Amino acid sequence: MTSNGPEVGRNPEHVAIILDGNRRFAKKLMMKPWMGHEWGKKKVEALLDWAVELGIRELTLYAFSVDNFNRPREEFDYIIRLFREMCGQLKSDPRLQEKGKKLGIRVRFLGRIEMFPQDITQLMREIMEKTSANTGLVVNLCMAYGGRQEIADAAKMMAADVESGKLSAKDVNDDTLKRYLYMSDDPDIIIRTGGEQRLSGFLLYQSSYAELFFLGKMWPEFEKADLIACIEEFKQRERRFGK
Repeated sequence: MTSNGPEVGRNPEHVAIILDGNRRFAKKLMMKPWMGHEWGKKKVEALLDWAVELGIRELTLYAFSVDNFNRPREEFDYIIRLFREMCGQLKSDPRLQEKGKKLGIRVRFLGRIEMFPQDITQLMREIMEKTSANTGLVVNLCMAYGGRQEIADAAKMMAADVESGKLSAKDVNDDTLKRYLYMSDDPDIIIRTGGEQRLSGFLLYQSSYAELFFLGKMWPEFEKADLIACIEEFKQRERRFGK
C-alpha cells in the first residue's frame, strides 16, 4: 500500500495475523499442549466470517513456519492431521463458492508447501486452483513459511531469470523483487496474539510500513471484538510512509 501523504481514518484492506498461543491456551485448560491447535483451527473458521463482515479485502495468516517442522513428533503428527482435515473441509466449504455480493473466497497457500506430505500438498494446490477466479476475500495461509526463506526463494528465481535472459540485471529493483515473492501485497495491519512482541520472520519484506498490534490473548481466545478494536485503533494512527 502506498500513499502521497499521512493517512488517518482509512479502513484497513489487508490484515495479517500471527496465530500464536495455541499450546499455552491448552496448558491453561490442563490439556496436552498440542491439543490447543484444534481450538485455533476453529477460531480461524470464525475469523473468515468476521473478515467478510468487516469489509477486509485480504487476510494473511501465519499458520505454520519452516521451523515448526522441528516440533516434537507427537505434536507434529497431530498438527498434520489437523491440516489434512482443514484442507478437506476447505475444499467443500460453501464460502469458497458463494455467488453474488461476496463472490467467493479465494485461498492461497504461501510457503514451501512441498515440505508437507504429498496428499496435503495436492489438496492445497486443488483448493488454490478451485478458488483462483474468486473475487471476494483473499485468504493467504502461510504454511511451511519463513520470511528469510521467502526472500531467498525470490532471489533464486530472479537470479535464474537473469541467467536465462528473461530478466536483465539492470532492471532488478524493489518492484521487480516483489513480483518474485510469495505475496506482493503489503499488509496494513499485523496482529500477533499470545503476548510475544516480535514478528518471528513473518512478512519480513512486506511489513515495512505495517501497523503492529501485540495482544496478550492467546489465539483461541481472540474474538471479533479484538479485531474491531485493532481496526479502530488503526484508523486513529497517522501513517506517513517515511514522509
